[in-house]
Amino acid sequence: MNNPMTHWPLRMRLIFPLLGLLLFDADAQQPPAPTCKVEAINYKGWQAQQVSNPWVKLIFVPQNGGRLMQVVFDDHPFLFVNPAYAGKYVPPSHNEWFNYGGDKLWVLPEGDDDEQHWVGNSDVLDDSPYAFRTLSQGQSCEVSLTGPADPLTGLQFTRTIRLDSDSPRIRFHTVFANASGHPIEWSVQSVTQYDTADAKDPAHHNKDIWGFSSANPTSAYLNRYHVRFGPAENSAAKIREDGIFSLHYVPLAAELWLDSKDGWLAVVDGASQYAMVERFRYDDTKPYPGKASVIFWTNGPQLRQAPDGTVTLGRTEKEPPPFYMEAELNSPMVRLYPGESHSFDTEWFPTRGDSGIQAVKDSGVVFKALRAVENKDNGQIDMTGTFGVFFPGQVVAYFYRSRGSVMGTQPVAAVDPRKIVPLQSSVAFSGHPGRVSLHLVDANGLDRGSLGEVVIEGSGRTQ
Repeated sequence: MNNPMTHWPLRMRLIFPLLGLLLFDADAQQPPAPTCKVEAINYKGWQAQQVSNPWVKLIFVPQNGGRLMQVVFDDHPFLFVNPAYAGKYVPPSHNEWFNYGGDKLWVLPEGDDDEQHWVGNSDVLDDSPYAFRTLSQGQSCEVSLTGPADPLTGLQFTRTIRLDSDSPRIRFHTVFANASGHPIEWSVQSVTQYDTADAKDPAHHNKDIWGFSSANPTSAYLNRYHVRFGPAENSAAKIREDGIFSLHYVPLAAELWLDSKDGWLAVVDGASQYAMVERFRYDDTKPYPGKASVIFWTNGPQLRQAPDGTVTLGRTEKEPPPFYMEAELNSPMVRLYPGESHSFDTEWFPTRGDSGIQAVKDSGVVFKALRAVENKDNGQIDMTGTFGVFFPGQVVAYFYRSRGSVMGTQPVAAVDPRKIVPLQSSVAFSGHPGRVSLHLVDANGLDRGSLGEVVIEGSGRTQ
């Protein structure tokens, strides 16, 4: 066979093999692509399943009602795990509630008024063993947990959780089906218990834990939120001037309902500067249980009034209640005929930040809003702001003329969800743009949305 390389000069015949070796060596030194894996582990005495990628560890205990027992992001554990039940399993009971902690599914409306209310406690839905399946792992992980059919409510749950290899985003796809022979109508709720104990002194509560959501400006509730349980005058809860509902955790039992439509809640630990954002899609076409789409519960001693008017605080015959705060997302009320099902989709985004949250955007959390000023001395545009991001990648400035037409883009900074983004950047951009929007472009080049858009101060141009 005729080899064309034999007709090349000797110098070229020597260079090309060396070049090939160099290229091969460069490829060999490339870091391996991030992966996601599923593995069986022992967690606090439970037989558990761990789903992990370079950012997040999800720990499931299928036997205990299919619970997601812990979420660890950047070595920070978010969820409350009840030490009284660690490693234990107690069979379902209609008379007691065994609070293992973690994250689970619940049913609304609650109560014992009639069959259209769920009594709760540790029944078949809450406390039965769930079947765990690994659907995929590698580039992405997907697992499912399927519970038994409940003869009382007629419900059967299947929850699919997805974790990609390239970000800490956690996606939940919950399907609730009618496993009975008659129509049923329920709302399904994700209930997440966040640990509010002081990490340095667990005998006391963390004094810098906060819950946030967006209050509905046309709320059906008198104060734009509803006190379902606890004192009506609670200084820990308020609606800020910017329309954000803010709840400062204090160890006093209280349940607060919001008819929020913006599709998010956030729990922030200001002491460690870790935050979790839970997102959902509000459905305008269906009613919500008690009109609530978001519920917060602060655990602590319960303030109660007896029929004779006597007021008591807590129950002295038991140990002090543990420190945790529940963040709850509700599906709308759905009527299902036999064999029908409905899905409820939510997403979680762990990130960094403090209690000064100003807004939640598609790509991250705003702690200090974007500001842009044109520097007359050097012609550059100075941008500031503080953010927590949902995806690794770059923040990119999108520049516009005052009247809206795009002028161009400029990369600003590399970002990582494990680090707060304290933006202080000067960008050279000609043409005197009138507005700028800061976007997060992920590691795959996908635009994840804006962190804020503002008029550039001092531009003084109308174009």
